[in-house]
Amino acid sequence: MSWKSTPASADRLRARLDDEFETVAKPQGLRRTSDARGERDAGAPDSQADQWQRSSEQRGAARNRRATAGDAAAEDAGQARKGPSLKMRAVGYLSRREHARAELARKLAPYAEDAAEVEAVLDALEKEGWLSTERFAQSLVHRRATRQGAARIVQELRQHGVDDNQVAELRDQLRATEYDRALEVWKKRFDAKPADRSAYAKQARFLASRGFAHDVIRRILGEGDED
Repeated sequence: MSWKSTPASADRLRARLDDEFETVAKPQGLRRTSDARGERDAGAPDSQADQWQRSSEQRGAARNRRATAGDAAAEDAGQARKGPSLKMRAVGYLSRREHARAELARKLAPYAEDAAEVEAVLDALEKEGWLSTERFAQSLVHRRATRQGAARIVQELRQHGVDDNQVAELRDQLRATEYDRALEVWKKRFDAKPADRSAYAKQARFLASRGFAHDVIRRILGEGDED
């Protein structure tokens, strides 16, 4: 027997097939969508972990570079600060001119770890004849005597820590030649003796500022022992 479908039966057949297709296709589609989302979600932590690891490695490398640079800078600074030994520095100073022990100690202090190190170097230099406060005192007097009076020179000797006994001896020597030295200084500065009290005061202040004794000043300016 032949069967011919009617339009109504055909519509019902298509509706049933559509329902069956949706029943089968929908879960699969959802599963595929869920799987794809899951794959993306699963892939995300790995990508973040990779990025964090790379970032951590970069930060570590940067720290290492800074540490290396800091060590190099510290080493360079240490070498620059160390420089010549204390003894070599001291010999350099002494080769240019005589120094008092206290004066040389002040110059070496910034380059030493402590005061004991400086004292040890100074002891060695004195023992070897490089350092002599007595020679320094004689040298200072020789340099200053043609321009300054005994009072000014004695003050400077004491500031440099020269022994009191040596200072007293040198002061006596200077006082013995005070008048002649003061006269030479005065002649280089003034052409004639003061004509009035104002000129007298000016010349007297000049000689006094150089450290010459007041009795010597009065002798040179023609006042004798009078005020």
